[in-house]
Amino acid sequence: MQGATDGRTVETRRQLLADRAYAAIKRAIIRCDLEPGRQVTEEHLAEHLGLSRASVRPALKRLYQENLIHMLSRHRYVIAPITLKDAYDLFDMRLLLEPTAAERAAKRVTPQQLERLAELCKAQYRVGDRESAEEFLRANTEFHVTIAQASGNDLLAEVVANLLDREERLNHLSHMLQDRNAAAIDEHQALVEVLRAGDGERAKQIMAQQIEAARAFVIEALVNSPSVQSVNVEIPATAWRTSGRD
Repeated sequence: MQGATDGRTVETRRQLLADRAYAAIKRAIIRCDLEPGRQVTEEHLAEHLGLSRASVRPALKRLYQENLIHMLSRHRYVIAPITLKDAYDLFDMRLLLEPTAAERAAKRVTPQQLERLAELCKAQYRVGDRESAEEFLRANTEFHVTIAQASGNDLLAEVVANLLDREERLNHLSHMLQDRNAAAIDEHQALVEVLRAGDGERAKQIMAQQIEAARAFVIEALVNSPSVQSVNVEIPATAWRTSGRD
């Protein structure tokens, strides 16, 4: 009986260490501490993050499944490139889902949710400061997920949260390079006002406009960033119009 308990304890400890390794490596990828296109090994990551290779290995499997890393060989990996196609696909999905979520939320949002949304509108960041960008994007994610939750569709909220999680690296890179504080505050406050008024049609329109503006911001950053890896990805014509190029 004692042996079984000890076995479960060891397995629990292994899982906790693997979860910690996953969170640490994912954070380094999102923040671009591990740059897109960089080759890494289990040994390097374990040494760099102060972790064991036994905990790094299952973490890398999870990150591979999330398409944040690509496998080169049994123990060698490359940090997944950031591509313009990734940006367009993610924002297209958000445009399909979030305006409808906002429209429904206008009829269902609670006073408590409105209060939290108003608080989240105040979030700001300092360009080039990774910590403040991380905090701002965390608040931004909560803002959008809260609206999705207010729609009354739990599955919709889950999908929106997943999309924003996958978009986080794109957002982090773009917000490290450019200032969008004023625009984000104005857009979020306008959305809270129409949600408070129960105007579903206007909420739908503002959400769509906000996502389109965020897409333009991210595309502009990616097009002008030396860090973006766009091998075998064509830049759609809309990208040039969005970025103000002729």
